[in-house]
Amino acid sequence: MAKKLSLDPLAGYHAIELLQRSQSMNYEDTVFNNLKDKFPLIIFSCVQLASKMSLHSEIIDNNTAVRFLHSVGHSVTKQTLLESELMVLKGLDFRLNVSNPLTYVEILLEVLGHNEPSTPVEQLYDLCHHILRFVSLEKTAIYDSLLVTSTKCLHPSVKQREKFVTVTEDRMLLAVGVVAVASYIHHVNKWEQVSVNIVFVYCRSRFCSEYFNVLQIVGGLNLITGISRRSIIDFAHVTLMHIVSPLLSVT
Repeated sequence: MAKKLSLDPLAGYHAIELLQRSQSMNYEDTVFNNLKDKFPLIIFSCVQLASKMSLHSEIIDNNTAVRFLHSVGHSVTKQTLLESELMVLKGLDFRLNVSNPLTYVEILLEVLGHNEPSTPVEQLYDLCHHILRFVSLEKTAIYDSLLVTSTKCLHPSVKQREKFVTVTEDRMLLAVGVVAVASYIHHVNKWEQVSVNIVFVYCRSRFCSEYFNVLQIVGGLNLITGISRRSIIDFAHVTLMHIVSPLLSVT
């Protein structure tokens, strides 16, 4: 949606954060059923709010909003748009300054490039966009797998899940994981041009030691953020497994 409206990618991820925070609220069943019917409009309201917070995108005014929604099969009035936006604002307690994972990724890449000029920042940046989008779409599955990995338990307890919430909300961990995955994919493509099955073998070995440049970047991420190498590699490993698993099922 953000892409169709020609918004900056930062605005798109800002909208995702707003939507996820609004979804985390507890609603009564009757209210929730009403919200399900309005969900497409709620998504759009998050995008519209994000555009207003972005320094690099044009604000989506209500005229543009009505035209866009009509083009995708949703006929709404300006009054309905205002009501939806107000509902989202109230749900967020009017707190719109949320952590943006893409901002974290961009800062990490900039620091990595400054510390080590040979870091392929431009190539990694392009890959990071694709990987971050994938993680956003597969967030529940990826974090469920990460929970199993961290607890070493196939069926984590309620208490373990509650403690794990802080991990799911850690945008710096998400960012270092995304950069690590991008680095791994970049170097596999550059050095090996490997098949999907070989990528799978490398995933299982959790970053083969001969991939010194990848491990060097992981070490750099550790020094910048203080997040342990093991945590970075675990996140990257889980993400890579989810990336290649659908391809392996086809082959």
